[in-house]
Amino acid sequence: MASYRDGRPDRVTVLLDANALMAQVQFRIDIFAELTQCIGAYVPVLLDCVRDELRGLAVSHGREGSSARSALLLAERCTIVEISACEGSVDEKILYYASTHGCMVFTNDRDLRTTLLAQGVPVISLAGKQRLEVYRN
Repeated sequence: MASYRDGRPDRVTVLLDANALMAQVQFRIDIFAELTQCIGAYVPVLLDCVRDELRGLAVSHGREGSSARSALLLAERCTIVEISACEGSVDEKILYYASTHGCMVFTNDRDLRTTLLAQGVPVISLAGKQRLEVYRN
């Protein structure tokens, strides 16, 4: 069993944004291993609308499309949560889910990070393209 799903009851739920999964290819960093090192045991969660966003990006050519296709393979390691019936943008859905379920969010989107921190949601982001850092308000 993977270390991030080790069955410990104190596991943290981490909601992943599309750019967090794409970071593995773009910056050559093992995000799952880095998350374990940064926060310990966790459960990776992906909203279905984020998966759909990755699918849309995956049809494009170039680096972004390639990163999105790789991210879709990584998404298979996450628990998918159906939330697409809710109204709003993907970022609004991430904010809603994180604030109502008490989870952390892994994103590299500066605007989303600022919004999440303003709402008291802990955020994990890449620091220096080589390691992860936890931000709390």
